[in-house]
Amino acid sequence: MNVKRNCLWVFMVVFLTAAWGGFFPVGAAEPAPDDVALSAFPPELFQDKTQAEIAKELPVSGAYRDETSPIEEEIEVAVDGTTKSYTVLRYLTDIEILQYRGDVLWTCIAAFLVFIMQAGFAMVEAGFTRAKNAVNIMMKNIMDFCIGTIAFLAVGFHLMFAGPDESLFWLGNTSATQWGFAFWLFQCVFAATTATIVSGGMAERTKFTGYLAYSVVICAFIYPVFGGWAWGSLLDGNGWLEGVLGVGFYDFAGSTVVHSIGGWIALAGALVIGPRIGKFAPDGTPRAIPGHNLPFAVIGGFILWLGWFGFNPGSTTTFDGNLARIAVMTNIAGAAGGIGAIIAIWMYIGKPDVGMTVNGFLAGMVAICTAVDVVTPTGAFIIGIVAGVLVVFSVIFIERTLKIDDPVGCISVHGVCGAWGTLAYAFFGVEAFSMKVLFAQLIGIGAGFVWAFGTGLVLFLAIKYTIGLRVTEKEEEEGLDIGEHGGAAYTAFPQHNMAP
Repeated sequence: MNVKRNCLWVFMVVFLTAAWGGFFPVGAAEPAPDDVALSAFPPELFQDKTQAEIAKELPVSGAYRDETSPIEEEIEVAVDGTTKSYTVLRYLTDIEILQYRGDVLWTCIAAFLVFIMQAGFAMVEAGFTRAKNAVNIMMKNIMDFCIGTIAFLAVGFHLMFAGPDESLFWLGNTSATQWGFAFWLFQCVFAATTATIVSGGMAERTKFTGYLAYSVVICAFIYPVFGGWAWGSLLDGNGWLEGVLGVGFYDFAGSTVVHSIGGWIALAGALVIGPRIGKFAPDGTPRAIPGHNLPFAVIGGFILWLGWFGFNPGSTTTFDGNLARIAVMTNIAGAAGGIGAIIAIWMYIGKPDVGMTVNGFLAGMVAICTAVDVVTPTGAFIIGIVAGVLVVFSVIFIERTLKIDDPVGCISVHGVCGAWGTLAYAFFGVEAFSMKVLFAQLIGIGAGFVWAFGTGLVLFLAIKYTIGLRVTEKEEEEGLDIGEHGGAAYTAFPQHNMAP
């Protein structure tokens, strides 16, 4: 077995014994003779098979076992008055099988909740933009999940998690187990989330064919490559960021891996495609282009909040009591983000703006993703409230100083606040501050920006000069619903009410 597989076995041993309520010593051990094995465990765990016979049934990796696969475990046994360490191969107990099924069930339920976030993103984006583009936005959120699913299935999953001797194209080895399907589904909805983040930053002027093209590349290549750098060892990969500086880059639920990657790709796209017609005056002053349905955006925000209870607690991929802690920290950060944003915008413009408040609680939950499993309630509050304030002034800076048109604020919510949350781990997610941890987080943040923004620029420029990235001026003024899809979202209302 190579080093990577040994590491995975250690992980599985710890996981299974933790479910039993205790840890067995891990270290070099001899293969156990059958009599030692039978004396250490109930006989039914061996099904009248020798250790050599059971060894033939071991999966290639612990990540590919199912509830009928044997496991490898190390025990200490007194032999002739001397304590020796042995490796025992055995089958799961009934309790361990129940734990396994619970892990599969919870991971699937969490994936279902993350999938519902597609509806939330669609509603937020549609609400913050004009009625004449509502169908286009809904279609993009439909298709980035459809296309993202197949792209991640065919290529992305392999790039993100495969070891040197494994094939994960079109599910590959994971299709042999119940756990493989659950794990793939959870990772798939994360990939689709990254793609749909980009949609908001380029809304109201992107060609539908161009959108389809970049969704494929994001889910098949850009997101999985960086995901493999940070999370590859969750299956059989081995990302370089996981061991950087000897402490490793830490991102539990994806403040950088999912959110910042999506935000930085959106930044590249917004720069290449340019602002909407009329967004900036000749002197560069930004003009307001109000969204057509802010209640719609608020409801979408609440759907995203609900989905985050799958996004963060589901990242455990285990059915255990830590789910409640992670859910509570998520909720605290989201609420604090909303409070931080409303205070900031109220003081800045004299009014409690609803759009900024929605972005504030979303920013809080983006920021908490990295440290959500280890942070204290106070830490979650600070991370969230800082994110809420940060998102307000980031939106203003990007629009007024950088002259970038981001209709829904996704660059600020996901890119900027994702980076803040990742950095915050070094201050609020560890028992004692360490410069190594801080620099490891900075390296991960920097690598994420360079990779996502750089590949995004190449991608969008390639689309621009081949199939085309932006609709014509006439189509943009009439609305993408008519020009791209041949129909309007609100047919019962006069056209002048549809295109503010």
